[in-house]
Amino acid sequence: MMNIVADKLGKRFDREWIFKDFSFNFLAGNCYALTGPNGSGKSTLLQILWGQMLPSKGALTYQSEGITISVDDVYKHISIATPYMDLIEEFSLAEMVGFHFQHKIPRNEITAQQAIELMELSHARHKQIRDFSSGMRQRLKLALAFFSTTDALFLDEPTTNLDTGSCQWYWKQLEARPVSQLVLIASNQPDEYPATAEKIDILHYKQGYKTPGV
Repeated sequence: MMNIVADKLGKRFDREWIFKDFSFNFLAGNCYALTGPNGSGKSTLLQILWGQMLPSKGALTYQSEGITISVDDVYKHISIATPYMDLIEEFSLAEMVGFHFQHKIPRNEITAQQAIELMELSHARHKQIRDFSSGMRQRLKLALAFFSTTDALFLDEPTTNLDTGSCQWYWKQLEARPVSQLVLIASNQPDEYPATAEKIDILHYKQGYKTPGV
């Protein structure tokens, strides 16, 4: 179980603040949707929250079972799927899944072959990743994140490049996630996150933002 505490986070590129004074407590077992239009900073905030990018100001605290986790060790507790995440192009699907599970514990002790079957890509088991379609790549990224035993799951625009059948598969996996897992989804599409997710509009943390009607 993981909780993430963001305290007055801000990110600036050159002289422009992407967002400022972002404070929030993300609690284990809950699902959060980071919303806002394209280019508003959702992906930047998500990358800061999972520890890939440093904030320009503010602090982050990670806790698991009441113990503070060093930012250098956060990667052991999280899984990530994004359209811009790299895969090893020279690997076959079987090699990619096998390599991934050398570094992550498979959920429910599934084997690499079972994982491939669950992602419904058995026909491409020996196909190189470089020959995958964009939709197959995205399903693979999502599957590696879903099928890993982690405290927190980060998804950035998860249904990018997915067709209708793959979107249904995505929802099936999302609904099957462990109840104790913290889930953060960055999206401007309501059909990418549960209706019960707590929504956080990044525009509220943009410089000069005014509440509508005020």
